[in-house]
Amino acid sequence: MLRIRGTVGDLPVDLTLELDESDWARLGSQFGMSVQTAQPDTTTTPTAKPQNQDDALWQVARDLLRKAGQLSGPDLLDQLEGLTGSAAAGKRLLVRLRHSADVKVANGGDTPLFSWIE
Repeated sequence: MLRIRGTVGDLPVDLTLELDESDWARLGSQFGMSVQTAQPDTTTTPTAKPQNQDDALWQVARDLLRKAGQLSGPDLLDQLEGLTGSAAAGKRLLVRLRHSADVKVANGGDTPLFSWIE
């Protein structure tokens, strides 16, 4: 499920979309990433664990910050909430980004600044 909140002009928008695996794959391709879907195991040898929706959201969140380079905490949280459709899920991704080795968090006055480390 994907929730989009914001405004169009002066009109408030609160849109919820339900996405299946093919929809997530198309969304991921827009960000230049591949989203793996679960395939039936036809072999007897163990294979890599398929990417689930949380992993896909994590990759999209990382790509979002990487492409932006730097975002303030509130701006990043707003985008993550829109991506996940939930304030709680957006906050979980924000905390995960805060503790990621690829992200630097600096004091930007009143708000933290999240920067992608190359």
